[in-house]
Amino acid sequence: MPELPEVEALAAFLRERALDRTVMRIDVASFSAVKTFDPPLTALYGAPITGAGRHGKFLDIDVSGLHLITHFSRAGWLQWRDSLPAAPPRPGGKGPIALRLHLAPEFDEATGKDGPVSGFDLTEAGTQKRLAVYLVRDPAEVPGIARLGPDALDLDEAQFAELLRSHRAQVKGVITDQNVLAGIGNAYSDEILHAARLSPFKNTSKLTDDELARLFAAMRAELTEAVQRSVGQKAATLKGEKRSGLAVHGKAGLPCPVCGDTIGEVSFASKSFQYCPTCQTEGRGLADRRMSRLLK
Repeated sequence: MPELPEVEALAAFLRERALDRTVMRIDVASFSAVKTFDPPLTALYGAPITGAGRHGKFLDIDVSGLHLITHFSRAGWLQWRDSLPAAPPRPGGKGPIALRLHLAPEFDEATGKDGPVSGFDLTEAGTQKRLAVYLVRDPAEVPGIARLGPDALDLDEAQFAELLRSHRAQVKGVITDQNVLAGIGNAYSDEILHAARLSPFKNTSKLTDDELARLFAAMRAELTEAVQRSVGQKAATLKGEKRSGLAVHGKAGLPCPVCGDTIGEVSFASKSFQYCPTCQTEGRGLADRRMSRLLK
């Protein structure tokens, strides 16, 4: 799932490639992905892209005051195409394309002709189709944005500590709850908790002042570094850049880069997270919920 750093980088990429470009056409291949109907997508035709930003993990493309907003869910992505085919993707097809946006060609002074029609595809891999696209006049009209907590990079240490102390739940669940704190998902929460040397299962009500300070510092450092690595990358290379910067997430069974212990994993029905027993849980392995169910 694209998290705060990747969505920030996608917005920066679009500001570089698509700013002031005119929307020529939008092809919808997955009608279930489009969650709004007023205004219609055709309202964007002939209008220039005037900005790109994010709200937590939502990508917001500003098209002359209308907001084309995407939530990528677990398997969605944006794929930039320097040259788009004229034929639209087949509606209801089994391919990954949910929506294609065409930008009007730019005049090429070198050739004296218009360049190719470029743009991007919004895609989603797998069978669980959860990618969501909205066209709204105000981003707050998107229910998920209206419910967002403060952005993870907008809080100071005191605000962060107060926010976490107001909840009594496992720390990983709290910092990945978008209604509490916007922008952090499964991958970066693993990285943040590893850097802070905290168990994912520790209750936020029992965090000491020192642990809260470590957690805040780790959050700022991990997200800031990831944004710096990601911004400037092409959309096509962002996933690889994310994976290359991870210390524990997705690395179960490999040695911890800090202490050398074997990275552990806890699996749930549809996802898993990783941690280092030595760095985070005083050498104790956490119960794998998937195995616990099998042993009952």
